[in-house]
Amino acid sequence: MNAIRVLGQMVKADFKERARRTSFLVTLAFTVYVGYETFAGGIVINLDKYRGVYNSAWVGALMAAVTSCFLSLVGFYIVKGSIERDEQTRVGRILAATPMTKAFYTVAKALGNFAVLSSMVAVMAVAAVLMQLLRGEDRVVHLWALLGPLVLIALPVMAFVAALAVLFETLPVLRGGVGNVVWFFAWMALLVAGAPPAAGNGPHYAARVEFADFTGLGTIFSSTRETMLKINPKFTDSFSFNIGGMRPTEKFVWNGIDWTAARIAGRLEWAVIALLGALLAAVFFHRFDPARAGLARRRKNPEAPAAGEQGVVQEVAGFGGAAAAWSGMLTPLARIGGRTRFGHLVVAELRLMLQGQKWWWYAGAAGLFIGCLSSPLVAGRGGVILAAWIWPLLLWSQMGSREARWGTGALLYSSPRTLGRQLPAAWVAGVLVTMATGGGLAIRLLLARDAAGLEGWAAGAVFIPSLALALGSWTGTGKWFEAIYTAWWYIGPLHHIRNADFMGTMAASNTPVLFVALAALLMASCWVRRRTQLGYA
Repeated sequence: MNAIRVLGQMVKADFKERARRTSFLVTLAFTVYVGYETFAGGIVINLDKYRGVYNSAWVGALMAAVTSCFLSLVGFYIVKGSIERDEQTRVGRILAATPMTKAFYTVAKALGNFAVLSSMVAVMAVAAVLMQLLRGEDRVVHLWALLGPLVLIALPVMAFVAALAVLFETLPVLRGGVGNVVWFFAWMALLVAGAPPAAGNGPHYAARVEFADFTGLGTIFSSTRETMLKINPKFTDSFSFNIGGMRPTEKFVWNGIDWTAARIAGRLEWAVIALLGALLAAVFFHRFDPARAGLARRRKNPEAPAAGEQGVVQEVAGFGGAAAAWSGMLTPLARIGGRTRFGHLVVAELRLMLQGQKWWWYAGAAGLFIGCLSSPLVAGRGGVILAAWIWPLLLWSQMGSREARWGTGALLYSSPRTLGRQLPAAWVAGVLVTMATGGGLAIRLLLARDAAGLEGWAAGAVFIPSLALALGSWTGTGKWFEAIYTAWWYIGPLHHIRNADFMGTMAASNTPVLFVALAALLMASCWVRRRTQLGYA
């Protein structure tokens, strides 16, 4: 009983700490927005030209699909970082001194993550009830038909995401920015693996085992297909989950999913995988061992102090600060005139961005530069530049958040003219990295006298660091840029979507004026944020 009580208290404390964050409120706002879009008909499930009447069964299935597809992506970035937070605040060392096992800790962290994500599912459940009543097509509420899909489809997905976030934090390669990028592509793979079939392949899908259905769309399809075949024997198995697409014109009455033992087992499988993932994380969890942390730090920097020495250095620094405060009056610093040495500041920012990069990173960047330069113009503009401008992702994600991560904000913000010099220097350093990795394409466009293509390239070169600096400044972390940029890169440039293609990969998708304007707005927001950090009114 004591272990259960401790587990409950850890989950409760983790949830309360997370609920106080701005990111949690932003995600709840996003959840409400998604629910509103579903209510307004912007997000629909189509079966040929049909959709279900908005009764409890259809609304519950629709809300479950929206939750498992969209909140699973965003929720990962919300909950990832709980172990890192315990390490930074040194709460982890206190917990490591207790009899608590590693498995107990990782399971508790996974449950804490699950509690946060479950609160978002609860918001969607309330929205589902309101949606059915306000749409008015069928106001008779059947609780199990309405909430059953959220319980059996959405909650196991949230449990899987919660445990995977803990597992990623315990793996050395995936705990940082690489893991944030990997999750996006893993999420895409999970969507594809359980997606309903193309038109005409329904019978083959119905015979498949439903254990690969991550989002639950396959379960919804197989159930609605049975009803549609009774209404329209010529149903072509056309099933789509659309955002802002064509709305269906016909309606049919669907009474909900027939929860057979196989379907329930297929959904509970993800909860079992979540538990196994949390237990697997315990194998890689270092239990806040300062010796292991010091060893890893000394491998990267042989001159770095050991774990015990680090504490002594901090204590001496703290003692020196106290002595300085005790001395009474401080001698004011004389204002130094002359040159601003802006170029030196840009070089310093560049060195900070590139610090710790291995030889293979520079080799990859050089190879992509040569690839952009030597490839045919169409291939370079529509293909190689995509790789060139995803390669420095982890460099850009440092912008604006480095001060919060390393606790150097007080030192930086007390420096003279930090608003007018350091912020532009950081942006220029990011632009130089962007230009260096994708510069081969700029040379090719210049030689081909492709002015429109060069404008699109230049717009991307200023937009990317502006987005990174703005998100880093406002959130204090790089993971939001890593998530948003990767998704934007996939949706816009990779698919050549006009007004979303910030690289101008195709002439038809080239909208440089839009992204230059966005870059200007983002930099203005950075300036406002930095003034607030400096304490200006």
